Amino acid sequence: MNKVLAIIRKDIRLRFAGPSEWLFFLILPVIFTLILAGGTGGQGDARVRLVVVDQANTPLSAELIAALAKSEAIRPDVMPLASAESEFSQRRASAVLIIPPAFDLRQGQPGKTELELRQQPNNLNALAAYRAVLAVIGRIGSAADIAEDSVAEAERIQPFATDAARQAYFDASLASAQALLDQAPARLTVSAGTATDQVAYDPAANSSAGQLITWVFIPLLGLSAMFAYERQKGTLRRLLTTPTRRPTYLLGTITGQVATALVQMLLLVGFGIAVLHLNWGQSPAALAVMLLTAALAAAALGTTLGTFVKTEGQAGGLSMVLGMVMALLGGCWYPIELFPPAVQTAAKVLPTTWAMQGLLDIVVRGEGILGVLLPATVLVGFAAVFFTVGVWRFRYE
Repeated sequence: MNKVLAIIRKDIRLRFAGPSEWLFFLILPVIFTLILAGGTGGQGDARVRLVVVDQANTPLSAELIAALAKSEAIRPDVMPLASAESEFSQRRASAVLIIPPAFDLRQGQPGKTELELRQQPNNLNALAAYRAVLAVIGRIGSAADIAEDSVAEAERIQPFATDAARQAYFDASLASAQALLDQAPARLTVSAGTATDQVAYDPAANSSAGQLITWVFIPLLGLSAMFAYERQKGTLRRLLTTPTRRPTYLLGTITGQVATALVQMLLLVGFGIAVLHLNWGQSPAALAVMLLTAALAAAALGTTLGTFVKTEGQAGGLSMVLGMVMALLGGCWYPIELFPPAVQTAAKVLPTTWAMQGLLDIVVRGEGILGVLLPATVLVGFAAVFFTVGVWRFRYE
């Protein structure tokens, strides 16, 4: 056991001898996960963001903002004028609605109240915001018109004693009109389609699982480069002069790399939970089984590959290309359902396909330990076959 631990410590020190290793161990996987996830995950609010500047701070302006918030097309984001202008000038906001100080409904007030809507040119989100604002204003304007007509009719029957009485009647009529409009039956009914998407795709989940597999499989395939390097340097030949036997060396080397891969996987899973808000922890047992079997399958393939390559450079290039191709065809970068049926069938010979299926079963479909038995068993089969071939073909020279 001491020999195995010594080999593990030696390999870890060699691997992390330079700071550049952290680039591939954690930094690049996190960056690619974020890019392919499209941000920080979660479905969020899909409505168009409309920056609103409320310079009036009146009941009417508050009512307008509340009505905008109920819209299915836009979501108001209230902020000061300076901040809104900065957002708009830097093109971080598609449209800005400015509510002027005079925005209020006072019966007898001359003129009409105007709003200012700034839009980015040739911007579809800005056009959607414009249409939504028009619809909300039209509804509020209709209530105001009804209230004004009511005041005019009441005044024709009997003049108001004071302006205050006239305003009170207007306010009551406006509230009544708004309530009646809210209760009005819809003249247009929208029915959502009931067809379900055959592809269960969550960008954040696919990105987290796919990049986890990609960036762990490639270093484990890099076991072949480690074997080739030590053969070139004569390290393996010198082992013949020590009591260290071949099984001890292989056990220490493989165990150390698998343990490092599991730590990397857990860090990426933690990133998915903390930043992408993914439910990786709903079945810890299933997750542990999938991470372990995926790491063993990759390490076994790297062991077998190391018995065929001659030089470290050849092994490094081959493991990189092979890892990327397996990740692509296994659905780690794009949903495998997007590939032709023939490719989907052929991809089942790759361990990345089964690793991806098992991880998505956990994080997307909510499966437990029983739900991932098939992909886990297949990965164990891959590991058994490749370890058998790799150990059988392993040579010191």
